[in-house]
Amino acid sequence: MSDPSDARSAVLANLLGRRTIHSFRRDPVDDRTIEDALLAAVHAPNHRMTAPWRFVRVGRETRAQLAEIAVRIASKPGLPHDPAKADDTRRKLLDPHDLIVVSIVKNDDAAIAREDYASAACAIGNLSLALWACGIGAKWGTGRITRDAATHALLGIDPAREEIVGFVQVGVPASVPATPPRPALASLVRRLP
Repeated sequence: MSDPSDARSAVLANLLGRRTIHSFRRDPVDDRTIEDALLAAVHAPNHRMTAPWRFVRVGRETRAQLAEIAVRIASKPGLPHDPAKADDTRRKLLDPHDLIVVSIVKNDDAAIAREDYASAACAIGNLSLALWACGIGAKWGTGRITRDAATHALLGIDPAREEIVGFVQVGVPASVPATPPRPALASLVRRLP
């Protein structure tokens, strides 16, 4: 049997080493890796076991349409069209191997809705960490595109029933950012007798 401290070290290294990836190579990612990461996502902590998360894996054809919605949203009214900016906006959605839209089923109870959103954040964390353990990067993005009516229509998400929590870009990292400075743990943790 392996030493439990080895497993602990590996888990901690994965947690501390994970980075948000901003640029991706166009290398393929094994579908099983993504499915396993989604399985990890649905094992996130979830108070009341409401299973609020929903996941949409967005294929290339739909992503191309989504990219045009993003270009429209990014365009500044009254300013000339900027082809370079439009191409950059498209690239952000088209370069990653996969795009996963994460949403939650809305709940009229404010406390449950808050817990469900927190659970979705945990699910995205699990998804990202499971991918990272396999050498695959992820980026959780939000913004106006997640609230746009055209996005909801394209993805078949009824905004009266579901809220998009974010888009998770998935792929082989083109580069891995350096670890940003973090506050000292002692400045964030209090101990009470």
